[in-house]
Amino acid sequence: MPSLLTDGKDLLTDLLARYRASVDFLSIRLEESEETDILLRGHKIETLSEGLSLGGQVRACHQGGWGFASFNCLTDLAKRIEEAIAAAHLVGDDETLLAAVDPVQACQILHLSGTDPRQIPLGQKKALCEHYGEVLRSRSDQIATVSVSYSDSRQHMLLATSEGTLLEQAWVDMEMRFAATARNGGTVQTGRETTGSRRAYEDLEGLEQQVSSAADRAVNALSLPPVRGGIYTVVIDPVLTGLFVHEAFGHLSEADMAYENPDLLEVMTLGRRFGPADLQIFDGAALPEHRGSYHYDDEGTPATVTQLIKDGELVGRLHSRETAGKLDEAPTGNARCLDYRYPPIVRMTNTWIGQGTTPVADLVSGIKAGVYARNWLGGMTNGEMFTFSAGEAWMIRDGAIAEPVRDVTLSGNVFKTLEEIEAIADDFAWDESGGCGKAGQNGLPVGCGGPSLRIRNVVVGGEAAD
Repeated sequence: MPSLLTDGKDLLTDLLARYRASVDFLSIRLEESEETDILLRGHKIETLSEGLSLGGQVRACHQGGWGFASFNCLTDLAKRIEEAIAAAHLVGDDETLLAAVDPVQACQILHLSGTDPRQIPLGQKKALCEHYGEVLRSRSDQIATVSVSYSDSRQHMLLATSEGTLLEQAWVDMEMRFAATARNGGTVQTGRETTGSRRAYEDLEGLEQQVSSAADRAVNALSLPPVRGGIYTVVIDPVLTGLFVHEAFGHLSEADMAYENPDLLEVMTLGRRFGPADLQIFDGAALPEHRGSYHYDDEGTPATVTQLIKDGELVGRLHSRETAGKLDEAPTGNARCLDYRYPPIVRMTNTWIGQGTTPVADLVSGIKAGVYARNWLGGMTNGEMFTFSAGEAWMIRDGAIAEPVRDVTLSGNVFKTLEEIEAIADDFAWDESGGCGKAGQNGLPVGCGGPSLRIRNVVVGGEAAD
């Protein structure tokens, strides 16, 4: 991309000088990306592709109204700018409120610590997927079907704004997903594993144990009894904690959710208590070497670490420049777009619950009848309500982990669930497998993590009690 960036810097500077007086704010992004996608289903490779895309976007703001245009041809860039400006003038009828940030002139390349996946031949990546597919199938003759997906991408972007920012950034992201479905008569169970990295292709190799565990969980669950549905004290592992804090709480912390919804804004009042005094929740891209990490967001705002809950009280939320301006709060560097086809919106980066002090072994102590849940199969949220499926689970009886059970779903209201956190463990783990979706921008790399938790009064779905 050197020629594009070299030519692009001068081009964008000239165009911004020509058009900046027409609107309150103007930004232009150029982007080149390289992608590989492989999907193995059963014994067959269904997708095997490499792609290169080149394009960009224009964002214009006038009297609070936004115009947006994306493009794939630089020769039409002036026309796209004029279209975005015209759209902003059509809808703008208020005040442009963008939190102030210092213009930045920088080049930030997130370097890999090992092999760049672009140096690996496509055939070698295909062979890796086929190998993991065979690992899944070989675990049992009860495995009915398997799937393995592989993706890697490199994005290289140049951002210029009417305020003087000229920012170049580049990064590489990788992800693999594994699933095995086991069948015994009419009983069907699925096990899943996902991994991701922004460090090295080697992080995707040597995963036989992790891949095997997905198949083994599916097979083992065939013979397990379903959990009896009810309200239990539940202990969850760091992976489920990360899923919970991201899906159930993190999205509610994205400030565009709040300022567009007065009822939610009232609920998410800063200073309100949401959990025990030892509960700490954070989000931030400034942590290095995670999938949600970067130096600057897609508006050129520096990455930060934002504390969302401190000592059980809500103290912060995640912002773009617009949401920060409208709520008179500081920008946090959370404006992100999946690629040049989409405008930046408020998104999480790396979201986590802080480590506690309770020894992990003590979490089950004193629980007469409860559930211990690990890993995840899937989940959904609807506002403040959530439902997650555990990858594997055991009953807790008389303070000890007892028999394994299957079909465990955990449901509840996030605010009530935070209040019911009874103990925060002294362990901690990151889950780098996340691909977040919002407003049609699906698969945005994120990280999440936390310690094991003990939570009272969780609704556990399963087989109805007699």
